[in-house]
Amino acid sequence: MLGRANVLLACAMLVLTGHLAATAPARAQGGETCHTDSRAWRHVVLFDEGTSPSDADRVVRSACGALTEYYDDIAVAIATSADPDFDRVVGTDRAFSAQRARYERAHGSTAEAPSATAEGATDDRTGDFSGEQWDMQLTGARLTPVEPAGLDDVTVGVLDSGIDAGHPDLADAIDPDASAGCLTGVPDRRPSAWSPGPAESSTAATHGTHVAGIVGAADDGRGVTGAAPGTRLASVRVVDDDGYVTPEAAVCGYLWAAHNGIDVTNASFTVAPSGVACAASEGRKVVHEAVARAVEFADRSGTLNVAAATNDGLDLSPLPHSDLHHAGDGNDDGGWDEGRSDLARACVAVPAALQETLTVSAVDRHGTKADYSSYGRGVIDLAAPGGSDGDCVLSTVPGGYDRLCGTSMAAPHVASAAAVLAADRSEDRSPAALRRMLLRQAQPIDCPADARETGTCTGPAEDNAFHGRGLVGAHAAHAVHRLLVRLGGQH
Repeated sequence: MLGRANVLLACAMLVLTGHLAATAPARAQGGETCHTDSRAWRHVVLFDEGTSPSDADRVVRSACGALTEYYDDIAVAIATSADPDFDRVVGTDRAFSAQRARYERAHGSTAEAPSATAEGATDDRTGDFSGEQWDMQLTGARLTPVEPAGLDDVTVGVLDSGIDAGHPDLADAIDPDASAGCLTGVPDRRPSAWSPGPAESSTAATHGTHVAGIVGAADDGRGVTGAAPGTRLASVRVVDDDGYVTPEAAVCGYLWAAHNGIDVTNASFTVAPSGVACAASEGRKVVHEAVARAVEFADRSGTLNVAAATNDGLDLSPLPHSDLHHAGDGNDDGGWDEGRSDLARACVAVPAALQETLTVSAVDRHGTKADYSSYGRGVIDLAAPGGSDGDCVLSTVPGGYDRLCGTSMAAPHVASAAAVLAADRSEDRSPAALRRMLLRQAQPIDCPADARETGTCTGPAEDNAFHGRGLVGAHAAHAVHRLLVRLGGQH
């Protein structure tokens, strides 16, 4: 997640059953005049599957908007409109502007910028700090060195705040052709669009580079070493300078990954503006459905999607079946499938609680669930090192190295293990196959005796609310890859 105390949350996938395709809004058909607000806002608009770009454009224009991007693979549009009634005319269950909601909520006060504590930051780029990477020791990533063969054919998409392409530990790993900025919901290939913002603008600027280093920092005897050195990195910027991720940015990021052959994505962010999604919020259905469609499409396209659990210490476990009816937004309009399992949660997280993500909780250096890490049986798939106060994870940041704590640091350990396994192209390396291998190789962790101090842990060591199937087995992933390379089987 974006920092130690940042909230990684949202809600889960919802199913749209109504229709918004070729029929223009009644307001426009009636010839009413468009009204203009002080500025044009970006909106996410949901359409039915199969809606053509021309039909989507006509509906948006009829509601006094302009279509800026239409993702016909998932029937989600990005539109702008200065008309304050745009959402109402299209339908509030179909259109929403997170950008406007953010402005109206005290100019972004709901966006929780990174607040991780910097512990021992250094700009020394010549020393070898790999001995300080306790996280790599915990997962076994150092027990079996990664065999470089095949890894340069694997790309991990870091959906985050951008990666410092000038960092010596990362410069050779970044693939500019696979990188893009997605802040507006429209992919932008310019390096300035996928690079971090000014370091002085926000601590969010360091976040993406830190995550990237955990995955792919070079094994060159200097600085730090990633869990999968040699892997290609795509910088897909979805987090703005304030640590805010709009639904259009997330949709753009996942569709970019799907369309550009990215093997694994890492998402350590919250999709705004839901806040802690334990209750209804404006636009919640639209936001969750749009992102869910994007994640589902990426999964179908061959991309494994890894997501960090939240840093709120929340129980994300499903509600009892009898409570499903109340898991939506409280409006029984019959327009949504209330039986969808992703809805059946007291508190939910997007993208973390979506069915097509591999969700990761955080543990400290002793393998104990970090107090900030959210949890939930049926939600958490794996655990990985995220650190704790005074003992955070060391990795790259623009200008040097620093330690950060959070589920944000845990997720890339899993993405790295997935990348190592994906390097063997002779076997099935679909998202489902990679997921099965990662879960099978995990090291089970029992629920602690004092679990109630950091939440309620239920389930056996092999599958419980705190750790899922257990600690990610980086050592096992490396060993499998090394064996296949030696047998000549990676191609």
